[in-house]
Amino acid sequence: MKKTFVLVVLFVFPIVVYLFFASGVNNFGKLPVLTENIQDVSAYNAQVTFEDKITILGFLGADVDLKKGNAFNLNQKVYKRFYEFKDFQFIMIVPKGTESKVEELQKELNELADVSKWKFIFIEPSEIVSVFSSLKTNLELDASYSTPYVFIIDKDKSLRGRDKEEDNAILYGFDATSVAEINNKMIDDVKIILAEYRLALKKNNANRDI
Repeated sequence: MKKTFVLVVLFVFPIVVYLFFASGVNNFGKLPVLTENIQDVSAYNAQVTFEDKITILGFLGADVDLKKGNAFNLNQKVYKRFYEFKDFQFIMIVPKGTESKVEELQKELNELADVSKWKFIFIEPSEIVSVFSSLKTNLELDASYSTPYVFIIDKDKSLRGRDKEEDNAILYGFDATSVAEINNKMIDDVKIILAEYRLALKKNNANRDI
């Protein structure tokens, strides 16, 4: 029995891990950098930063109740799948005054998963606009300072996405209202960036051994 367990660990597990990441390879091989030097949220909350983190960034806006469906989609499809990876986090930016609504949302999310890596930043509307503008996308915030789109920010505070979609459009973010887009594009791209950093870590470790 012990021999079987050891064989599984040595041979089967590495294959499973390989297939997991291999399934996330899209046409780009490496997820393109679309915008560098995104404004860091640490300017508004010293406990939270994009630096050295792989971040899913969202803007829930003032009508938090109306965005619960988006949050649940992301929680079930993306967060629960990847939150155990080191340095992975969700950051949601919301206007000041929504604290009680966010607390209610956190309680509901916590019933489904450990939400310790969901971070909420409460800032003024003008500051929300400033962070969003630093992404330099073709998207806009609505009147409540929200957008259904979420964004992948890498450890160097750069926006990652796709620079050549089927219609030659740039994919800056992912529509959290669309389960199909989350399943078919976002999960794929999160796998790629996680694999990218894992490979870089292995390379650095190998260089140290040399």
